[in-house]
Amino acid sequence: MYAFLVTLLIIDALLLSVVVLLQAGQGGGLASLGGGTTDMVMGGRQAVTLLTTSTRWLGGIFMGLALILSFVAANRTTTMTDVQRQLQLQQQQQQQAPPAQTSPLTDIVAPPTVPDSN
Repeated sequence: MYAFLVTLLIIDALLLSVVVLLQAGQGGGLASLGGGTTDMVMGGRQAVTLLTTSTRWLGGIFMGLALILSFVAANRTTTMTDVQRQLQLQQQQQQQAPPAQTSPLTDIVAPPTVPDSN
């Protein structure tokens, strides 16, 4: 289910990018800010074309799929990787192993030596 939704999201994203790139620009960008009316700056009112309608639909589908995928991913149970299993096994072995015993001879400190003054 997750892979299917991700595939749909990728296809929708590709279609959305193609549709947005096919649309004609509305103005001259920063060059139009030098003067003129707001209709010229904002681009005025255009007729709704197939490209703008499909942009709205594909954008809505993209946002909906992203929302659904976030819920699916949050509730998805993940399995452990091999590295995680090995780390967990090592931690269990370290907890079960008895602590290292020290020898009573390691606690004896040798007396300091004094150099000969002869």
